[in-house]
Amino acid sequence: MDRSGNLGRYVWFTALYNARAYYPVLAVLFLDLGLTLDQYVMLNLIWAGTIFLFEVPSGALADTFGRKKLLITASLLMVVEMCCLLFAPKDGGWLLFSFCVVNRILSGLSEAAASGADEALAYDSLPENDRESAWDAVLTKAMRVRSVGYVIAVILGGLLYDPTMVNRVLPSSWSISVDLAHRLPIALVLMQALACLVISLRMVEPKSVYHGSMREACGSAVKLTLFTAKWVFTNPATLVIVVIGMAIDCAVRNFATINSSYYRLIELPEWIFGFIGAALGLLGYVVPTIAAKLNKRYGTLANFGIIACVAMTGLVGVAVLDSRWGLIPAMLLMTTLGYLGFTISRALNREADSGRRATVLSVKGLAFNLAYGGFSLGFSLLLASLPQDSAGQTLRGALMWQVPFFAVSVFGLLWWGRGRLLRA
Repeated sequence: MDRSGNLGRYVWFTALYNARAYYPVLAVLFLDLGLTLDQYVMLNLIWAGTIFLFEVPSGALADTFGRKKLLITASLLMVVEMCCLLFAPKDGGWLLFSFCVVNRILSGLSEAAASGADEALAYDSLPENDRESAWDAVLTKAMRVRSVGYVIAVILGGLLYDPTMVNRVLPSSWSISVDLAHRLPIALVLMQALACLVISLRMVEPKSVYHGSMREACGSAVKLTLFTAKWVFTNPATLVIVVIGMAIDCAVRNFATINSSYYRLIELPEWIFGFIGAALGLLGYVVPTIAAKLNKRYGTLANFGIIACVAMTGLVGVAVLDSRWGLIPAMLLMTTLGYLGFTISRALNREADSGRRATVLSVKGLAFNLAYGGFSLGFSLLLASLPQDSAGQTLRGALMWQVPFFAVSVFGLLWWGRGRLLRA
């Protein structure tokens, strides 16, 4: 039994931190502010690069200096990043792009600080007996609450982003402008950030942590980082988990960040974006149950194979379907992220010991974001190299090109992983 209350706080923290109201309109939000699609994809690269630099050091600091302190830092950074986006000048040219760059850097720092620290704090709050089964229950509950929160957030975000829908429920004297409506989802996430800050302040360190100076803590963190990174990439089980996981994640997550542009491509109205996100949230509510059963029945590599096949089906569907039927493979594709996240969390927490758990998870996060950043850069260059006659056709051409890339890289790595584990 968790007497610290950390498990309940972890569930609420992860739900409020991750279920952000602007997700269903993320791409069009930046585009409507005045950025181009190439600039938007480049911002994602900046975000991933920031995490690349700070992901593992923050995880090591969490293990040496305190997980709670890192979560407080992540919450404060989330507050500031939302303020940057809230006050970014529309069609502001270089000033707008500067605000967006600062937003992406702060977002990356926040993600790096929270990544691994929240899971590690919650996992170490469990009783030591039968932690793996207990963690399955906690993770399932957390993903379900996150899904419910996501449903509520994205419905509100999609509706708030559309001034027509907002003005229908407001008195005529209170009607709001398009620009103000586009800021409302951001304001909602700012309130979530403040709630995360309150929750993180109330968390309790489940074990003693380092209490020396920051300089000494940083020195210890560097040593722990190097030792843990070497262990992750030399231990066959963790190597296979991280390498195959990041190969699947980068392609699926790249599509998740441009999905609203895809919805415009297949001519879906903007007001429905939030309801699509809500439907994904409802699917996300049942995904943890399915993932838990499949992970108990099959090994990690077999589950990766199932995820790869489902993701491949989705990628082919969004590339070849040019009507609203493309929504079905798009939703199928994005549900794989929850299944993948559950599988990796379960496998890595099983392999890692308590003293370096947050660092191991941060090494994983670093590898994933490095792969995502590289994929985003390649996707951006691909968009720029294709004929620019039609933005929709350019995006469709890029989606078509990623199918063979995914097939060769992921299924090749599955074959490699099987042989690597057999040799080990």
